[in-house]
Amino acid sequence: MNYDVIIIGSGLSGLAAGIRLALFDKRVLIVEKHTVVGGLNSFYTRKQRTFDVGLHAMTNFSPKGVRTSPLGKLLKQLRFGHDDFRLCEQEMSEIRFPEKTLCFTNDFELLKQEVATQFPGQIDGFMNLVRKIESFDALSLVNSGWASSRDILGNFLSDPVLIDMLLCPLMYYGNAQERDMDFYQFVIMFKSIFMEGFAKPVGGMPYILGLLVDKYQNLGGELRMSAEVESIDIEQGAARSLTLVDGEKLTADAVISSMGRVETLRRCLPGLEEPTDELVGQVSFVESLFVTDQEPKEMGYNRSIVFFCTANRFRYEVPPDLIDVTSGVLCCPNNFKYPEPPSEGMIRLTNLASYRLWDALPRREYIDAKKEWRARALENLFTFFPDFSDSVVFLDSFTPKTIFKYTGHLNGAVYGSPKKEKDGTTPIRNLFICGTDQGFLGIIGATLSGISMANLHILQKKVVPDV
Repeated sequence: MNYDVIIIGSGLSGLAAGIRLALFDKRVLIVEKHTVVGGLNSFYTRKQRTFDVGLHAMTNFSPKGVRTSPLGKLLKQLRFGHDDFRLCEQEMSEIRFPEKTLCFTNDFELLKQEVATQFPGQIDGFMNLVRKIESFDALSLVNSGWASSRDILGNFLSDPVLIDMLLCPLMYYGNAQERDMDFYQFVIMFKSIFMEGFAKPVGGMPYILGLLVDKYQNLGGELRMSAEVESIDIEQGAARSLTLVDGEKLTADAVISSMGRVETLRRCLPGLEEPTDELVGQVSFVESLFVTDQEPKEMGYNRSIVFFCTANRFRYEVPPDLIDVTSGVLCCPNNFKYPEPPSEGMIRLTNLASYRLWDALPRREYIDAKKEWRARALENLFTFFPDFSDSVVFLDSFTPKTIFKYTGHLNGAVYGSPKKEKDGTTPIRNLFICGTDQGFLGIIGATLSGISMANLHILQKKVVPDV
């Protein structure tokens, strides 16, 4: 059978692209190397408990009836209702540094007030920065030159602590580059986190992924699990077929890949020019999950998400050790406005990590290192937060090595290559990229990426930002 489109990867971008194409009666096949869908935003089960992995919450929340927001555009393009996503807003989150704390909710006015209170000499510059962000078209699919966020923020703000505090959550939630951030990515993340905000769906990622899979398959889309792509076979500058690891060949008029730009091009045969090292992502994380026998609020954890730094300056880079314990993300899923509270407490802790060092460890040392560095991360955390150790009834951790195993992203790089191709094109005329390396990040961003690439390259309709 020849398909109109084969999509590689059943993450959010792949599923969204599949739904969008199936809505227009395209014959679509999604191939997935693993046994569960979701890619970088999936779930797993341990000890009869199901855990979300990937981002701690959905960004880009907007209320019902707002059709011009990223969420509103997503719902319209995939033909869902707002209620279908069962979203529950955050209660309150914060950015916590040694001398300063900024609280924020889904009402942007609170952050403005916090900056005015904590950094009174910076509020005018901050408001000028906000006006620049509001006028910046970050969702354009035209590739433009790289612009330093640190330099641009320095034109508006003179306090390095405030600059670090604004960068910390945005980098942790969507930056593939060490130390600095392309300003268009800064704008996307600033709007999605501070101006729109956080929410979690009732049922977590299993519910959202199930919703997308059901929609896709009910429209006639095909989904094949445990179907890993060995090669993308190129003839006369076009992708003519895919060869799976079991030797089966599949043909299609076009291919959309969500596995990453470098990872995709390295599967093209005959081989293309080898991508340079600066195109390979490096930024990865270790995450630990702690199930507790108390509500987090009962232990002094009353925020939805905390982005923290315990050092004098915030460093966003691959650490020289296995983990950088001096900064991270602390998430309490219980602290969202669910209609019914979860049955157990949950605290998630995320830290920057080095794939190279984790990958070099022998099996026995790897297991011991997870325990040792989890303890170190907690020891540092408890200089800032109450000790919840005695309330933990189950814990688990995963590393950059785990991320590579289950996603195929080189170096376990959660946000892929530092260089994004916003129009999703490759040197192969009918091979396109969606997802992380296209450049729309986060749960809503990844979904919009799949929709945008399907519209632009297959359906040739107006792209999502212009809807």
